[in-house]
Amino acid sequence: MPPRGSTESPRVGVIVVAAGSGSRLGQPAPKAFVDLQGRPILEHALLPIFGLSAAVQVVVVAPAAQLAEARAMAHEVAGVAADFVTVVAGGPTRQASVAAGIAVLEPGIRIVLVHDAARAFTPTSLFETVIAAVEGSGSGVIPGLPVADTIKRAVDGIAVATVDRSELVAVQTPQGFPRQPLADAYATATAEHTDDAALYASAGHPVIVVPGDPLAFKITTPWDLRRAETLASSAPDVAREATRTGVGIDVHAFDESSELWLGGLHWPGEVGLAGHSDGDALSHAICDALLSAAGLGDLGERFGTADERFANAHGEVFIAETVRLVNEAGWAIGNVAAQVVANRPKLAARRDELQRTLSALVGAPVSVAATTSDGLGFTGRGEGVAVVATALLRPLPPQVRL
Repeated sequence: MPPRGSTESPRVGVIVVAAGSGSRLGQPAPKAFVDLQGRPILEHALLPIFGLSAAVQVVVVAPAAQLAEARAMAHEVAGVAADFVTVVAGGPTRQASVAAGIAVLEPGIRIVLVHDAARAFTPTSLFETVIAAVEGSGSGVIPGLPVADTIKRAVDGIAVATVDRSELVAVQTPQGFPRQPLADAYATATAEHTDDAALYASAGHPVIVVPGDPLAFKITTPWDLRRAETLASSAPDVAREATRTGVGIDVHAFDESSELWLGGLHWPGEVGLAGHSDGDALSHAICDALLSAAGLGDLGERFGTADERFANAHGEVFIAETVRLVNEAGWAIGNVAAQVVANRPKLAARRDELQRTLSALVGAPVSVAATTSDGLGFTGRGEGVAVVATALLRPLPPQVRL
């Protein structure tokens, strides 16, 4: 049944876990109810959810002693959408609290997101990304950020090995899942897990990673709370800043003596592209779009052919450096879209792999489409590849700029 008074039947449920004590925060109130610039943390966490384009059922899981307070708070944030809110008491563990949230989902819910209220600044766009990824893949989905620090494995206080950080991500919420497999996994769980994805995977279900967001950090310590206070106080100024878009175009001729690298992937058996580097026109166009949006010039200016550091470099090198420059300039990447114009290679069979690879490199969703020019021009004659890319940037608050 849809919520009372509504005309929509939500297919997505968002469980907001707000039942923790937050002892490490050093505050007398449970963490979600601690004041943050005039609003409890829970209110900050709920605001982006009600910015979603489609209706969702919002389930707030709160401490039993704060149920009335949580209900009043959630209804105030929801406003005219209050009928979409359900508030339920949590259990003795986080896992028990999520199970309590699952138990009150409406029958029509098909996708479930589980979100920590302590990640109070998670943007609406990350919720949208996770929902779309669950819909598209049918898998569990977790947002994650690349690990920047060197990671050591330590035994008895002694560093014994360096862990390859290229295979690591720092996991955030919301985490998304198809409803029935998640409910079944919770119903049969025999051990406590550190997050919902671990429980879901332990039941034999796949979990994929999508790019996270620096703003989805977790308020755990007094330092985190102070950082959050600073962000909250600057949020109105950030909201007034406009997003920016950029366009990038790159063209490379085929080179029979080279292997093909495109979109950060090797394409065995395909003719390569000529260039000072590996000729990866797709990666280069993405870099140009990002630099254009940030007002940082273009690829030739930043990575000229006279710079031997980039001779024969692969696209991932250019993208990593471009992302660093964009972040340093105070911009977060919203998304990138690219159109490849060429007779070959055929992208369809590797499109998902291509988009996953580029999204991981950029740290934001990247979509790739392909077309031909119907026999017209150099691409139509099969002489090379052209790529057009667009990028959307939004301002980072000063406190999270790299």
